[in-house]
Amino acid sequence: MSTPAGYSGKPLATKLGIKAGYRIAVLNAPETYLSETLGELPAEVAIITEIAALDGEFDLIHFFTREAKELHDHFPTLRQHLKQAASLWISWPKGSSKVKTDLNENIVREQGLDIALVDVKVAAVDTIWSGLKFVIRVKDRA
Repeated sequence: MSTPAGYSGKPLATKLGIKAGYRIAVLNAPETYLSETLGELPAEVAIITEIAALDGEFDLIHFFTREAKELHDHFPTLRQHLKQAASLWISWPKGSSKVKTDLNENIVREQGLDIALVDVKVAAVDTIWSGLKFVIRVKDRA
């Protein structure tokens, strides 16, 4: 099986940085994301999939959205639920996907910077979704 141009061939869970024992939240994900796209997870990964179920802190949060307003409304809450050295992945439809969206990498980055996060990595989640990884700045960690 060949790897599409622009894709590393690494399993997505590895690319996102999911490790054994992590507590993760996967929110607003496409229907087949957990069953097909994400692939095999390391041992003992606990997953929640509902925004209403966010409680406590997470090692990794992956939030999917098509709308800048939805991202703006949820970004601060998502940040509040991050452990100090955690990752927050924000995914939006790529321009080439033809999925209707008012987001792009620059808008996502600006919204993250507005709440004192810094982007450190970009990744192709699949043929439709891009992802931008945010972390809490080292100087802002407790």
